[in-house]
This record gives sequence, C-alpha cells and structure tokens, in this order.
Amino acid sequence: MKTRFDSLTPQLIQQRQQVHEICRQFGRSPSKGNLKRLKQLLKTCGEQVVIESGFYCDYGDRISLGHRVFININCTILDGGQVSLGDDCLIGPNVQLLAVSHDSDPALRLEKHNYAQDICIGNNVWLGAGVIIIGGVKVGDNAVIGAGSVVTKDVEAGYMYAGNPARKIKKL
Repeated sequence: MKTRFDSLTPQLIQQRQQVHEICRQFGRSPSKGNLKRLKQLLKTCGEQVVIESGFYCDYGDRISLGHRVFININCTILDGGQVSLGDDCLIGPNVQLLAVSHDSDPALRLEKHNYAQDICIGNNVWLGAGVIIIGGVKVGDNAVIGAGSVVTKDVEAGYMYAGNPARKIKKL
C-alpha cells in the first residue's frame, strides 16, 4: 500500500541532514565508533551485523536489520517506508532498496509528493551486486536475486530470480 508523505517538512529535512552527515562520517572513516553511531540510527539492528563503507539512508529509524546481516559497500536505502531485512541476509555491493516513489503523471509530479511503500526481505536472502528493489516488494526466505536485477514484484521463497524486471529462474 502506498502512503503519501511530505519529505519537505522542516522536521524530515533536518532528520535527513543529520542522518546523511552520520553516513558521510562513516563513509570517510568506517571506524567502530562511526559504525556504532550508524547502527543507533536504525529502528532495530541485530547481533553480528556488518555494514561496509558507503552506506546511505534517508532516515534510519525505518530500517530493521536481523542478526548476522552483511551489507557490502555502497548500499543505498531510501527508507521513506519501512525496510526490513531478516537474519543472515547477504547484501552485495551497490544494492539499492528504494521504498520511496513519486507520481508518474507529469502534472501531478510537479506537486512533489512522495509515496512510501515498505520493503520486506526474509531470512537468508542473498541480493547480488547492483540489485535494485522498489517499494512494495516482499522477498521470501532463502531467495537469491541475481546481480544487476531490478525487482518490481514479490519474490517467492526458495527461488532464484534475475533480470530486468526480475523473473523466476529456478528453485533452489
């Protein structure tokens, strides 16, 4: 379900600025202190979570990470909606989780509305390098998404998907 929200309120602008600065600090120096500050932004963060340099998000407090999640370099999460990753997920380099969209109608787009849709990624999911997942998508447990795929629809548990748009390839 799409939820309309105004990302240009003073409160959300200020929150994004603060979160972006913490992400920039972590990108420049992925030290334990900067990683701790980054993890404290999140709604929830499980044990043994690894986040590599180049992590970016808008709000942080809408992101939930399970235990033993590994997020490789240059991950972008636009978390206008809730974004949850289950336990033991592997997130490849340059992955984008985009829980925000805009109007496709040109006249309506001029009004600058944002629409949030949640993204839910199950347990033991592997997102290959460069995967893009748009808002409203659910990825089932034990799924694999091939590198460079664009996921626009739900992914069935225990299957490999790949392509643009991603489609079911095989049962795992």
